[in-house]
Amino acid sequence: MLNTKLPQDPIMLYSYINTLLRDRYDSLESLCDDLELDQKEIEDKLLSVGMVYEPQTNQFR
Repeated sequence: MLNTKLPQDPIMLYSYINTLLRDRYDSLESLCDDLELDQKEIEDKLLSVGMVYEPQTNQFR
């Protein structure tokens, strides 16, 4: 289950995660490790609205 402190709305989650990736983390893996999040759950939730993580740009698009 996604951390309850994260936005539950996929679009808000998209914005929140991309902001963290831009400002604090060099990869989705490091973000998830640091915040103790399930990377697959985040990727699945964002995929439900068509967003896919792109490692080369370090963002969901």
